[in-house]
Amino acid sequence: MFYIYNLVQLVGLTILAPFLFVKAILTPRYHGRMLRRLGKGLVLDLAGVPSGRPRIWIHALSVGETASARSMIKELRQRMPDAVIIFSATTRSGEVYCRRTLADWVDIFVPFPFDIYWIVKRFVRLIDPDLFVLIETDFWPNFLHVLQGANKPSMLVNGRVSASSFRNYRRLKFFFHPMFVSFDFMAMQTNDDVRKMVSLGVEPERVKALGNLKYDTIVPVAAAGKVLLSRSDLGIPEKKLLWIAGSTHPGEEEILFRVFKRLLGKMPDLFLVVAPRSIDRGDSLLDLAEKQGLIGYLRTDGPRENSQLMILNTMGELAASYGICDLAFVGASLVSKGGHNPLEPAGFGKPVLFGSHMDDFSEIGRDLLQAGGCLMVQDEEELYDVLEKMVSEPDYRIEMGRRGAEFVLRQQGVTEKHLDVISCFLKKSGYSEVNIRLV
Repeated sequence: MFYIYNLVQLVGLTILAPFLFVKAILTPRYHGRMLRRLGKGLVLDLAGVPSGRPRIWIHALSVGETASARSMIKELRQRMPDAVIIFSATTRSGEVYCRRTLADWVDIFVPFPFDIYWIVKRFVRLIDPDLFVLIETDFWPNFLHVLQGANKPSMLVNGRVSASSFRNYRRLKFFFHPMFVSFDFMAMQTNDDVRKMVSLGVEPERVKALGNLKYDTIVPVAAAGKVLLSRSDLGIPEKKLLWIAGSTHPGEEEILFRVFKRLLGKMPDLFLVVAPRSIDRGDSLLDLAEKQGLIGYLRTDGPRENSQLMILNTMGELAASYGICDLAFVGASLVSKGGHNPLEPAGFGKPVLFGSHMDDFSEIGRDLLQAGGCLMVQDEEELYDVLEKMVSEPDYRIEMGRRGAEFVLRQQGVTEKHLDVISCFLKKSGYSEVNIRLV
């Protein structure tokens, strides 16, 4: 697989090189970043790294993965103050976010290399990590092969396998199996994720369910002691009953707007915030709302007089926004998109609703349902009925939010389990001792 992958890559790059070069020149967001991912400036980036101290290279795909591991990185710094923590992200948004939020705990930020063999080999040689930690996903054959060949331990944390990914992994097992078995240890979110990895050929002693790191990242308001975002920041009057629909996808917003318009007839002080998964859809969603006779504004434009809703078209504000709402809907669940994580609003003590398409978060959704911290709705009419009850019965929604927050608090402690594993690898004890300590 490894040789075929590189042969196909070589042929593809040879053919596409002129087009990629033109795109890099004409696309502003690629300026400079492509050269850095080829290794330009890496020696200078690493010039201040002290020798004789353990080096931990942590990598995340983008913003979501970085956010889920914030508590782990913070605690890692406190537990291992002498370690050199090196962090990389694949996407530009992830790189910007990690530099803004992790600067107090990370020693050096580096670009993540393109998965070209000689480039990856140079990165690994220069960074020379004692442990590589991958957050959730972003598997690259050359990168993992080079790490394994250089005898550098690697660990997957907060791993999860969605239903769609599992189908692809099974269909292309010849391609993914070598990457999965290259990890010395895989820390998965749920037992179901573990079963899937074992069925794909990973040795059972190398893969364990340690829980979801987001449980430790998401702290209820009562424990946090401060509000990170206020209603006035968003231009929403304090007297409004605030409903936030987060991470929505096409096909859901039409339903949400129709339900919201019906609810306004009974609760004129209800205010809706829609946070689309793709923030560049803000203008089209505002047009869609206005066609239904609703008055709204974009977060980036500021409030309008008599506004009834807002489109949250900014990056990184949704999680904090859940802290100021009265009830929440988690998107990608009324349409078949796998759902999104309901823990953020639940952790803030907010009642949570989602649709029936929660394939990517089925175990978390099931456990939260059993705890009484959320409700699942099947369609538009059921969404309206449940929301009408929540809007008209404050005690009902407050109790649901309380149960959700208690559930999240009971799950915390995941970070410590992950740090125990990392400590074992830095002591060169490997996964056998990890297995003993986690039994």
